[in-house]
Amino acid sequence: MSQPDFTIDVYQNAYLAEGARDINAIVTVRMAGSAAESPASATDAAEIIIIDCSGSMGSPRSKINEARAATSAAVDVIRDGVAFALIAGTHEAAAIFPKDGGLAVASAQTRKAAKNAIARVGPNGGTAIGAWLRLAHQMFSAHQATPRHAILLTDGKNESESSDELDAAIKLCEGVFTCDCRGVGTDWRVDELRRVSSALLGSVDIVPDPAGLAADFSAMMAESMGKRVADVSLRIWTPQQAVVQLLKQVAPEVEDLTNRHTQSGPQVGDYPSGAWAPGEIRDYHLAVQVARPGAVKQEMLAARVSLVSASPSGPEVLGEEKVLAIWTDDETLSTKINQRVAHATGQEELAQVIQEGLEARRQGNTDTAEAKLGRAVELAHQSGNEATAKLLLKVVDVVDAAVGTVKLKKKVEVADEMALDTRSVKTVRTRK
Repeated sequence: MSQPDFTIDVYQNAYLAEGARDINAIVTVRMAGSAAESPASATDAAEIIIIDCSGSMGSPRSKINEARAATSAAVDVIRDGVAFALIAGTHEAAAIFPKDGGLAVASAQTRKAAKNAIARVGPNGGTAIGAWLRLAHQMFSAHQATPRHAILLTDGKNESESSDELDAAIKLCEGVFTCDCRGVGTDWRVDELRRVSSALLGSVDIVPDPAGLAADFSAMMAESMGKRVADVSLRIWTPQQAVVQLLKQVAPEVEDLTNRHTQSGPQVGDYPSGAWAPGEIRDYHLAVQVARPGAVKQEMLAARVSLVSASPSGPEVLGEEKVLAIWTDDETLSTKINQRVAHATGQEELAQVIQEGLEARRQGNTDTAEAKLGRAVELAHQSGNEATAKLLLKVVDVVDAAVGTVKLKKKVEVADEMALDTRSVKTVRTRK
């Protein structure tokens, strides 16, 4: 198999003032090609759909009915030859297709059998998301295919097991498969599903109306079917005693990877980025602190960023770029802020202040909530993040977007608040 084609670009102001030690850069990674160019016959992938079948899914009955329809819609998108399975989740986890707990090979016959199996599942019992994940881990681990991806749907809180049990299950699954999470209705917890999706390099979102599940499931499965390269890592080398202070994905979503690295050598850490599709572009914010400042006009290699793919013969380097530091006594050079760095830090702050503002609102702290959400409105306005700006309008009345003056709405729909929370991490790329 030929090596996938990636490019890495680094954007930064390399000039530092005398005595400065902190370097910030935006690393943009692109996979060449487009989804349309992908080989439609590719079968080296595995999919598991995990559906909440607890008792609450039967109230109203439309939830379980739409969940079944959504599962069937997603199964229809799976390519022939791709391995797949279905899990029913209650206070325990059960493999409903195939019944033996393995993975079936997608074909017209197995897709029909899977849809027949999900049609027979009814709501009962409780909710134990950790148990669902552990069964998915067991099933994926017995199969060599990559990428390995799961869709997880729930309508409630993880009440049938402890928080520690869920954390242990999430930890078990890290690096084994990715997982997109969806909450249907408004009785589930955003922070709970975000713990799963964040650790497993997936997405989290709300589907307030069960009727929207089928389209969402189809879209998630189609996106997963477009992935061609699995287990790609960002490898960061730094000089002795230098420290990676921060590594965050900042586009298309904010995801903090700083503490997710594994040491692959002296001064070298590998940070997971998951699976990639042709044409995909992601931005990462890298902050490095060197051990000591250099002399004026001294240039230093502050970091080397590589993209590394796992392979049977060992890691393959798919691209590489340098992050530099140059000390200067020219204030004009050292105080200039790179536009992409400024935009990314603004998008990071936007996600943070939305989540802090919503938490303050839940706690009844109006002043803090209005200050935080006002700052969010200001940042969304500055960056052109129109989608987030529209979501904010469901929670606050905007007095002046340019300076972030807002008033909390007296009545806010729970679904609107949860939508703002789940989508707070979605970002826009810098304006040209």
